[in-house]
Amino acid sequence: MSLPHAILIALLEKSSSGLELTRRFDKSIGYFWSATHQQIYRELGRLEREGQIRAIPAPQPARGKRKEYEVLPAGRAELIRWKAEQDEPKRPRDPLLLRLRASGVVGTEGLEPELRRHLDLHRAQLAAYQEMEKRDFAPPEDTERGRVHHLVLRGGIMMESFWVEWLGEVLAGLPGQPPAGDEAAPGADDADETAPGEGEALPGKDEAAPGKDEADRTDAG
Repeated sequence: MSLPHAILIALLEKSSSGLELTRRFDKSIGYFWSATHQQIYRELGRLEREGQIRAIPAPQPARGKRKEYEVLPAGRAELIRWKAEQDEPKRPRDPLLLRLRASGVVGTEGLEPELRRHLDLHRAQLAAYQEMEKRDFAPPEDTERGRVHHLVLRGGIMMESFWVEWLGEVLAGLPGQPPAGDEAAPGADDADETAPGEGEALPGKDEAAPGKDEADRTDAG
């Protein structure tokens, strides 16, 4: 997906001014395709120059009134063309996964706070999505657009649910010590050394038992 197509989708759903469009991105499309306000305004200008959208003519131009944009046939045709394209699934590229992998070789110390921070963020996002579902789709909207919007939202809910469950599992199984095998076992370096006292005469081993000579002398007498 690209930003121009996201803008075409939003304008086909509802004609909007640039400011209204940025607000709608912040509240809906921006959850899965984010863009800055500057990027949105820049793309609006480009789409207008290419003849894919236009500013709706105002019956009586008013000072300070914002231009409202609508999609032209060329813009609709471009969206239909793009919708039929194929894209390969994106491979994950998440620094958190890389940090977790690093803990396997350098230890897990210092990783837990970041894992818990991510868990809190995903819990908050999940709660926001669930609130949106309760507000906008209870009962479910019985229109094609409503069903599609709900499916997109369900995708977000399921992804956030996965992260919450997985991060909980990671935290529950996170070892608190450096990986086994990185340090020598206590006393391993001394394994080949002579054991204390080995090779030495045991105390009293070659000495006569106490009183033995005296006993022999007594018998002789």
